[in-house]
Order: sequence, then C-alpha cells, then structure tokens
Amino acid sequence: MQFSQNICFLIGNVTKDPELRFTPSGAAVAKFGLATSRSIKKDDKWEEVTTFHNIVCWQKLAEHVAERLTKGTFVTVQGRIENRSYDGKDGTKHYISEVIAESVFFKSPKKDGASAGKKNQSSESEFEGPTDEVPF
Repeated sequence: MQFSQNICFLIGNVTKDPELRFTPSGAAVAKFGLATSRSIKKDDKWEEVTTFHNIVCWQKLAEHVAERLTKGTFVTVQGRIENRSYDGKDGTKHYISEVIAESVFFKSPKKDGASAGKKNQSSESEFEGPTDEVPF
C-alpha cells in the first residue's frame, strides 16, 4: 500500500483583503490571494518569479482571517491543495487550484497599550481551523 499526503506550506504576502461570505447553510468562507516569490538565475542574472495562489478558509478561521488580515500582510498558510472546475456563462469549462487553509500564521502590529510608543513592534499571531478557539 502506498502512502500519500496533500499538505502545503506557503509563505508570502496577501494580495487583496479577504472576502467573507456565507454559504446558504450559514458556513463562513473567506477567500484571499497570496503571492510567493522565488529567485531564478537567467543569463548570469537573478530574477524574481512570483506565483499567485488562491486561499480559501472555512468557519471560524474564515471569520478571524476576514477580521485581521489585510492586503500586504506577510503570512504563512498551511493547508491542502484542491482542484475544481466550473462552467462559465459562455459554456467554457474553467479549472482552478485553491489552497484550503487549515491554519494561518502572520505578523501584525500589536494593538494593545503595551506597545504604545514603540514603532515597528510586532507580535506573531496564529489562526487554526477548524477548532472553535483561536489563539491571539
């Protein structure tokens, strides 16, 4: 028997504020873009290549991400890759790959009084799903 896993870790910048919606059954779902970069050598010169990813969060994780993440936030996303297809209005079949996030880690400015007067101080936050409790 072969063993396989679908686990991915992405580290990059949020490309747009998360968009929070609710399914007809009331489940929260948030989507946002994430850009990751890598350097490649091309003709004795290093170039940066950027890949854009579609991130999907569900339930409490979706609500927390929608409340706290903004465009430009540096994050680590842990999740799994899923592929799906849909038919466009013109009848054309479209394919999309998404990362279904299970946890999101990010750096953000502290919002409590302890950091008042200290510029560029940050704290690391973690969102995990699908648990009900999320550490801040």
